[in-house]
Amino acid sequence: MGEGTGRRRKPELLMPAASLEVLRTAVVFGADAVYIGGEAFGLRAKAKNFSPEEMAEGIVFAHNRGVKVYVTANIFAHNSDLAGAERYFQELRDMKPEPCDGLIISDPGMFALARRVWPEGEIHISTQANSTNCESFRFWRQLGAKRVVAARELSLEEIRDIRKQLPEDMEIECFVHGAMCISYSGRCLLSSYFTGRDANQGACTHPCRWKYSVAEETRPGEYLPVYENERGTFLFNSRDLCMVEYIPELVEAGIDSLKVEGRMKTALYVATVARAYRRAIDDYFDSPETYRSGLDWYRAEAAKCTHRQFSTGFYFGKPGEESQIYDSSTYVNEYVYLGAVEEVWSEEETQAGRLPWMGKEEPAAGLLSWTEGGKPAAGFSLVRITQRNKFSQGDMIEIMKPDGRNLSARVEALYSQEGVPMESCPHGKQVFWALLSGEAGQHDLLRTERVEQGLQQG
Repeated sequence: MGEGTGRRRKPELLMPAASLEVLRTAVVFGADAVYIGGEAFGLRAKAKNFSPEEMAEGIVFAHNRGVKVYVTANIFAHNSDLAGAERYFQELRDMKPEPCDGLIISDPGMFALARRVWPEGEIHISTQANSTNCESFRFWRQLGAKRVVAARELSLEEIRDIRKQLPEDMEIECFVHGAMCISYSGRCLLSSYFTGRDANQGACTHPCRWKYSVAEETRPGEYLPVYENERGTFLFNSRDLCMVEYIPELVEAGIDSLKVEGRMKTALYVATVARAYRRAIDDYFDSPETYRSGLDWYRAEAAKCTHRQFSTGFYFGKPGEESQIYDSSTYVNEYVYLGAVEEVWSEEETQAGRLPWMGKEEPAAGLLSWTEGGKPAAGFSLVRITQRNKFSQGDMIEIMKPDGRNLSARVEALYSQEGVPMESCPHGKQVFWALLSGEAGQHDLLRTERVEQGLQQG
């Protein structure tokens, strides 16, 4: 452990996953743990979420690579939810071949129900519970909680003080990256008030991102802009949180788990952020000098996915005007997600004259133009992907690798699953084969710099 790393262990890097694809990406790109939601009882109802079968598969994938999986059940339950929640906890307890590693809960009733159904199960208290002091942490520990996710409004100084007053076996988890809700620890009341869709039941409409004006009572229909300053009228438009430049401070505060927000984000977002924080954490524990030398890389890489302008949230005191965005409600979005490498066709198969769309015993009528003397040209990869955004033959793209490398590659050819050559892949989620002038591996991500307007966010 390097100088200045007084904590007993590395903090956990905890990444979100909206789907099985994203879970795999999070695991491969450096997460120590992943949090996911089932089809009910979580606060991201609009996320894809996991069926029981997908959850079981994801848990096995993660556990085989030494990564933990936590499941959210952090709604504020009504009486009508309780019977279903009890069955849900039973299903999670009995999941085969192995259950998840913990539940994330905010509601005391849901906590009591989970403890009764699954007494040996590990429970983490969600940030929704608004834990802002050491007595709250102790309260949950006495009830059997293993970890508390600190309220987002706490400063590093307050977290350090809480850590000093807690037993070593009580864990502290903190958000370090992602969106900042305009609410108390993400416990939003605006959505229910405006639309009838309860954010605390998983149906948030994100009213904190809407554009607002003020109407004076005696002048109905006459809308007045609200000028915070001369740059615009966006009342609720916070910057995103980014603490990758402050890993030493987070470690020394005694935080056990560094959590990234984004359970509705794409695989590109998760891979980009996970890789940046993974390297930053590992470099710091290698030596403070290694970490300092990598600061420019961490910052640059963390910014290569869809995000708002960055801030440090409440960590260094209450945020002021500098933590809000007044002139725009748009995201910084410089890269486009193309897809993840699902399979790499083996060199042995190609040398034997077989291609993916052929029968295993069917001899090739002739190998493709990218072969040299009957063998694959050096440095080329034939990969299967599911298309996420359009790209074409001849495009220059980037192969994003878990170890931190970004390899430039040319799309030499595209083929349907039946082996029909294509100039482009215009259909969303189309499965096809791409020949790349670079060495790609399974689970690598493909991306390209944004040059067109109107492409999907990554």
